Amino acid sequence: MARNVEIKARLASIAAIEPKVAALADTGPTPIAQDDSFFHCPYGRLKLRVFGDGTGELIAYERSDTAGPKLSDYARAPVAEPGAMREALTRACGLRGRVVKQRTLYLIGATRVHLDVVEGLGHFLELEVVLRDDQTPTEGEAIAQHLLAAFGIAPAQLLAQAYIDLLEQGSDAALPDR
Repeated sequence: MARNVEIKARLASIAAIEPKVAALADTGPTPIAQDDSFFHCPYGRLKLRVFGDGTGELIAYERSDTAGPKLSDYARAPVAEPGAMREALTRACGLRGRVVKQRTLYLIGATRVHLDVVEGLGHFLELEVVLRDDQTPTEGEAIAQHLLAAFGIAPAQLLAQAYIDLLEQGSDAALPDR
């Protein structure tokens, strides 16, 4: 299973942080439209991601719900017919909900920096520090913390939950704890 260290933060606006991200980026910006369908499952989370071009992938992952950097173990599989897959998984597992977002992707080394506009929630920064097999989660956390400092993200902006959790709780849950 692949691994990364993830962190999510609430933003007042993407416009304020994007120049800082772009200045450090190796590549980007790459706009990506995503429609994620989440399904009920007994372990971790299961989502079907459909991209703006109609392609899709199924992603199973496990990650703790804690603010700050957290390890995520995941497996991805391409899906040739995402509409049919969504229907089959909805019938078999039940649809938990959908997260629709416009994502702008930048790469900084092995870190995927996402600037997300999520329908019903607002603006977010998400970091995914992709770990090599020989790399520890502690090393990934250090990279994430370095980038957070470079972008000026305060600890109060960090979120514990996934977007689907925030949508289920209502948009006020997307606000940082005070």
